[in-house]
Amino acid sequence: MAMATMEEIPQSPEAKLGMRVEDLWDVQEAQLSPTEKLNACFESIPVSAFPLDPSNTEIEIKSDATLADAVKILAGHNVFSAPVVDVEAPEDASWIDRYIGIVEFAGIVVWILHQSEPTSPRTPSTPSSARAIAAAANGAAFALELEALGLGSAATTAGNFFEDLTSSELYKNTKVRDISGTFRWAPFLALERSNSFLTMLLLLSKYKMKSVPVLDLGSGAIDNIITQSAVIHMLAECAGLQWFESWGTKKLSEVGLPLVTGNQIIKVYEDEPVLQAFKVMRKKKKKK
Repeated sequence: MAMATMEEIPQSPEAKLGMRVEDLWDVQEAQLSPTEKLNACFESIPVSAFPLDPSNTEIEIKSDATLADAVKILAGHNVFSAPVVDVEAPEDASWIDRYIGIVEFAGIVVWILHQSEPTSPRTPSTPSSARAIAAAANGAAFALELEALGLGSAATTAGNFFEDLTSSELYKNTKVRDISGTFRWAPFLALERSNSFLTMLLLLSKYKMKSVPVLDLGSGAIDNIITQSAVIHMLAECAGLQWFESWGTKKLSEVGLPLVTGNQIIKVYEDEPVLQAFKVMRKKKKKK
């Protein structure tokens, strides 16, 4: 029985992309270091070559959507974040004016936890308490309801917390745009289709972005969204290729990727509520 050649074996789009890097690797100048050769390969490939996710349906969230609507959209499409479209932008607006940022599920949770913090005695005029922030954004009635939920207590992150939250007027009526200034609002930093793979990889690794939208400047619309997990999946498909094997045996400290230090690691027990885990992460971040 004859063995199938590589060309005869069905390949995923990611594997074909790895082969493209392999071909470029072989023609790089011999005097280049492995790092320089890899950078040159990635610099030669446009991000438009990155395969589209079959489930990519160009998910967008309107700025006047409620938190409840945003969470429902994210959960319905099984994604953690989505770009936010400014509903007040004119129809002929450029993409810079059309997209105002990216909303993340984690950001919504952080905002909710932020509401429970008491006002600092050193900054009494800063609306950081549940009553002040919610009143400023949505009226005193929402703030009073938030206080009634008792979001500041660790115990409320267990039991019926989600049920209480999702039935509250605060959750159902607060708009996505209302929370943009009260948590780390992810910017809408996009790439053009002609930008290089190297630029995309730098944004996802060195600058720790979770996802990067790719724009079709002709239509001003998002053509693709490349995530960290999609890139990792692509690299997994490259196992066995020369260029990848030359890096696969290296230590993380040798390839210059950002590392998490020991004092940045926190732990929660498996029987603790998810919201309590978010609260511990937020507390740890504030101490840094």
